[in-house]
This record gives sequence, C-alpha cells and structure tokens, in this order.
Amino acid sequence: MSTETLSRWMHDHVFDVGSEAAERSTRIVMWITVVMMGVEIVAGWWFNSMALLADGWHMSSHALAIGLSTLAYATARRYSRDPRFAFGTWKIEVLAGFASAIFLLGVAVLMLLGSVERIFSPQPIQYQEASLIAVLGLVVNIVCAVILGQAHHHDHGHAHSHAHDHHHDHGHHHDLNLKSAYLHVIADAATSLLAILALAGGWVYGWSWLDPAMGIVGALLVAVWAKGLIVETSKVLLDREMDHPVVDEIREVVEVDGPDGHTRITDLHVWRVGKRVYSCALTVVSHDAALTPDVVRERLSVHEEIVHSTIEIHRCSAAELAGRA
Repeated sequence: MSTETLSRWMHDHVFDVGSEAAERSTRIVMWITVVMMGVEIVAGWWFNSMALLADGWHMSSHALAIGLSTLAYATARRYSRDPRFAFGTWKIEVLAGFASAIFLLGVAVLMLLGSVERIFSPQPIQYQEASLIAVLGLVVNIVCAVILGQAHHHDHGHAHSHAHDHHHDHGHHHDLNLKSAYLHVIADAATSLLAILALAGGWVYGWSWLDPAMGIVGALLVAVWAKGLIVETSKVLLDREMDHPVVDEIREVVEVDGPDGHTRITDLHVWRVGKRVYSCALTVVSHDAALTPDVVRERLSVHEEIVHSTIEIHRCSAAELAGRA
C-alpha cells in the first residue's frame, strides 16, 4: 500500500486549538495582579498595616493561579502536535483549572482562619490607608474582569460562528481554564468590596467586628465558587460524560431500524477531547450486511461535535438480535 493511500486514512489529534484571546488576556491579567500585589505589600510595610500585608500576600496566590492558567495555554499550544498525547493537549488547560480551583479553596480556608482569629484577637486597623488600597484593588480587579470577560465573549462568539447551523449546541462548553482565572479575579473583587464595606463601617461607626465578619462571608462565597469549579473540571478529567445528551444522540442516529436490518449499540464510550468536541468508541451488533464502519461514521457526521470515532461491528442473525433486545 502506497504512502499516499495511507495518508488519506490518517489524521492528527488536534481537536482543540485553544484560544489566543484567552491566553493573551490571562497573561495581561497576571502581570496586573503581580503589580497590584507588590503595591499592597509595599504599602502594608510602609503604613505598618498587617491588613494590607496580608491582602498583598493573599493576592500572590491569585497571581500564582492566574500564572498557572497562562502557562497551561502555552504548554497546550506547544505540545498540541506531540503524538504522545493520544487525544491532544486540551486537558492540560482543564488540569490547570482544577489546580487553580484547589488554590482558590485554599485561599478561602486561609481567609476563614484569619477572620476567626481576628474575632478573638482584634487588631487596630488603619482605616484610611486600608480603605484607599482596598478601593484601588477593587478598581484593578474590575479592569481584570473586563479583560477576561472580553476574552470569554470572543471565544463564545467564535464557537457560535462554527455552530450557527448546528441544531445541538448543548452549552457547558466553557473554557474552564479561563473560567478559573476569572473566578480568582471575581473572588478578589468580592473580597475587596466586602473589605470596603467593613472598613467603612469600622471607620464611621466603630464597628470593628464587621471586618472579620465580612472576611468570613467572603471566605464562604469563595469556597462555593471553588467547589463548583472543582466539580466541573473533575467531570472532564475523569471522563464523566455518559449522561451528556450527545450519548443519546449517538444511539439515535446509529440504532436505525429499517428494511435492510436492525442495528444495536452494545458498548459505547464517549469522552470530551475539547471544549465543544467529543470522541467515541462503540461496538455495534447488526444483521444488516451493508452496514460498515464508514456507514456508521456517515450517520455520526450529522453531529459535528463528534470528531473522532472508533467503531467495531459484529454480525448476527435477526433472531439473535431480537433475542438480545
């Protein structure tokens, strides 16, 4: 068999090319976060404010997590055509999202512990300086959220441009790596907003207890977001996709009862290999002599999200197939 003939049946395994807009945006946000972290640490040292120092080091965890997201995009792109990755490198991004969610959960725990400690051991707060930096931090986080939000809309719009004539756009196609970076920014913005409210209450009314109370509220809010992201990324990493609507759609187009014979799927595995695309492996039992893997692939082709399929066909008599049913 000639090389030219073989090449017609060969294909690469680059199922998700990533998002240049998301990679660029996370890189910009990472550097903005690093600069703001430095400002808070220096300001905390200059004003002798432990609150600002703590918030600065707390922001370092966000900078690290967003940096991890940026690195994941670059790594997935670099190894996208490496044949050692059987189904491409997209899950590097998902793995980074999972790790980032663990960081976020760690931040929530530290926030909770620090707030509880402040309740039992109150510390003097320099309200004016702390409020100024908190407002600056909130502004910076809003800017970062806008940058990442634009990247999300760019990716979402690009996806719809490819699927505008497709009838089965199921959602749940988020860029989980981008979402993890976005959640870190939103979490930081939420804690900054809560800090501003707490500092205002303490400054104006002397409610010093409001600062640690808001810290606890913020910690619980961040923990809920982290849990949601952990669940989403874990499903992808563990290939938990058999409850997805695409599974029933595969059965619908393959298990066709017609004059030429009956066909049944006896084994089916579906897993995600990109934000919006899936791979499947299926075993088919049929007494339709005309059924071939190419025929099955043609039936699957109506669903553009199925980009890779492995098909095994077993023959049996109509009576045997009826007995199986």
